[in-house]
Amino acid sequence: MIQILKSGLLDTIQDLGRTGYQKYGIIVSGAMDKLAHRLANLLVGNPENEAALEMTLMGPKIQFETDALISICGGDLQPSISGNPVPMWRPVFVKKGAKLDFRYAKKGCRAYLAAAGGFDIPTVMGSKSTYLRARLGGYHGRALKAGDRVPFGLPSEVSEKINTGLAGSRYFTPSSWSVADDVYPAMEEPMAIRTIKGPQFDWFDEKSQIDFYQKEYEVTAQSDRMGYRLEGRPLNLKQQRDMISDAINFGTIQVPPDGKPIILMADRQSVGGYPKIGQIASVDLPVVAQAKPGERISFTEITSEEAQVLYIEREKLIEQVKQGILLKMKQEDK
Repeated sequence: MIQILKSGLLDTIQDLGRTGYQKYGIIVSGAMDKLAHRLANLLVGNPENEAALEMTLMGPKIQFETDALISICGGDLQPSISGNPVPMWRPVFVKKGAKLDFRYAKKGCRAYLAAAGGFDIPTVMGSKSTYLRARLGGYHGRALKAGDRVPFGLPSEVSEKINTGLAGSRYFTPSSWSVADDVYPAMEEPMAIRTIKGPQFDWFDEKSQIDFYQKEYEVTAQSDRMGYRLEGRPLNLKQQRDMISDAINFGTIQVPPDGKPIILMADRQSVGGYPKIGQIASVDLPVVAQAKPGERISFTEITSEEAQVLYIEREKLIEQVKQGILLKMKQEDK
């Protein structure tokens, strides 16, 4: 179990989302950076979809009321215990009584803390994810605050094996192995985001079509889990047109009448009525999720077929991580 001693800017419990209910107007939610979330769970022996703690820009201070096996992946919120930096991207044994402190985001925007066994909170519509606007799921449907105590679930057999080689008398003990650097994309500014042409791309005038792929955009302070509002060269339609609202996805880029693009994110609505100029390739959604207000991004055109190949390659890398962890456990059993 953990206790929140001091809350961060936005700390919520998230899994990979609440799927199958958009036809009823229930949004998906889930982790903004699904890759970091999945890797954090794998490192502690959890299923990839287990709930983890998503922390944004400024992290919390947490006390462990039991021994725990954790991992921290994603943006660098400078985690430390007793003033000593806690390594990321690897399993870490944390002793009962230890206080884990996060600071501001030194790199990236969001970090994920996974604990062996996950967080033992109710499942709502097949998911533990928090949807703040509807106060649905998560920990009482809200962000965590000081005084909250969140229990762990039962660790898996893999979790127990990982933990066996780490448990000790110190406040925390990190493993000697970690996720390879090439599994997670670099968070370098300006972030080059690979994008497929949207269904209404041809509605925009020629200058806007060129500018979309050649100009940089800045993530504004009005961005949140629902959508990232971008500041940059306005994009204009050839002529004003009405359209019927239709389905949207994580990473859909809509352009409202003011010409400033909006990237729809994890807490997006189920349908949208603005022209869609692009769709971000799924492999680059984690990069977008790590963009802070004030940082710059640019869009690069790829085809749907190229996006599918990139997706398959990433899934192969994740499978290699899974197999690598299992192989490591077998070696340590000998």
